[in-house]
Amino acid sequence: MVADAQLHLLILAIDQGTTGTTCLVVDDDLRVLGRGYRELGATFPRAGWVEQDPEQIWQSVLGAAADALDGERADTVAITNQRETTLLWDRATGKPVAPAIVWQDRRTAERCRELDASFITSRTGLVPDPYFSATKLEWLLREHDANGLAFGTVDSWLVWKLTQGELHVTDRTNASRTMLASIDTLEWDDELLALFAVDRALLPRIVESGDDAGEGELFGETVAIRGIVGDQQAALFGQGCHNAGEGKATYGTGSFLLAHTGDDAAPPPSGLLKTAAVDGYALEGAVLVAGAAVQWLRDGLGLIADAAETEALARTVDSTGGVQFVPALQGLGSPWWDPDARGVISGLARTTTRAHLVRAALDSIAQQVCDVVDALPERPTVLRADGGATANRLLMQLQADLLQLPVEVAAERETTALGAAALAARRGARVPVAETFEPSISADEAEIRRADWRVALTTVFSARP
Repeated sequence: MVADAQLHLLILAIDQGTTGTTCLVVDDDLRVLGRGYRELGATFPRAGWVEQDPEQIWQSVLGAAADALDGERADTVAITNQRETTLLWDRATGKPVAPAIVWQDRRTAERCRELDASFITSRTGLVPDPYFSATKLEWLLREHDANGLAFGTVDSWLVWKLTQGELHVTDRTNASRTMLASIDTLEWDDELLALFAVDRALLPRIVESGDDAGEGELFGETVAIRGIVGDQQAALFGQGCHNAGEGKATYGTGSFLLAHTGDDAAPPPSGLLKTAAVDGYALEGAVLVAGAAVQWLRDGLGLIADAAETEALARTVDSTGGVQFVPALQGLGSPWWDPDARGVISGLARTTTRAHLVRAALDSIAQQVCDVVDALPERPTVLRADGGATANRLLMQLQADLLQLPVEVAAERETTALGAAALAARRGARVPVAETFEPSISADEAEIRRADWRVALTTVFSARP
């Protein structure tokens, strides 16, 4: 129930994610007054393919927004979104011409192997991987005549729907994830457009993340649209990371660690990405399968009924019992970037139970974040953590143990939505810390567990040259 609505500017913060849409209603003091959520499914038509229905994405937003507003009227809408997911629709009708190709999709792996990695990284800050939008869009344009069509990531699609096609925009953070924009200028790059055979007429206009994008309509009421930002950059902003060296890790479908680099747009170290932040640039490590591994245990294997039960179940055993689970279910992201890697569960014994498998899944999330931290030029002194999976206190303790660092968990798990709301409110934010997890094992024990993980990793890499 929205309270004190008449006293403050009401901001509806839409966080459109891979597995669902969360909406928060906040005032201009960033107090949360209402919440809504709608789950969102995906389809897997072939091995490595992941698709979503653009209209279902929009309906999930409407449902979550209605629940959050509870009959109140929003003044301003802020948008944060799953990045890289690629949509193509008809400008005249506003109808999608194909399913959205989700960021996890691997169908363009062969095309990515043909690309000049050094050129892509120097021009975009990214690596040639199916994760990013360019090869997805190139694939779609082989299937559909580009005449009269519009391309966008999820943010562009939502703004288009809110404005009935009056606005076709994206922000700097989402544009930087397409592999079509220069990391230096944050503008569409003619050489990249030629490489992927993309007509500039397809593309949205790039705006600053905190700009007033325009006006739209929601539930029959006019709303300002201000604050458009990719989900991980929104969490970086929401965690109060505005200066070089400050960073955070978000635990969701994937896990994403971003470290602010100030105005430094130089190419990233090997295995990492350089991406646009709201107020500068950031290094990024992208773990493609984190919470998705738990989702697979639920939906693929039927080992659990709900992700919320994983902590209690995993605590019934004191270790993984020698089980290692490398969840390369959609290839491997940072720092390995192997789209052809396939997942492995090893170390099974007659004594292995589902509790061991669940604990191994949680351990794998923490191990993959450690791999990213190890690739950073400078190791952080503390890890700020947010996202839905931070509710799992065992996972957070495993993370602190393996990193041998304190892990500070945000009091508001929906830091992504709050970051977008802070942009709309034109104010900085730093979500308070709810709990700090300190390492509970020795550095020697942590290194033994890391070494066991590295051995397991060697079994999943593809045999490509």
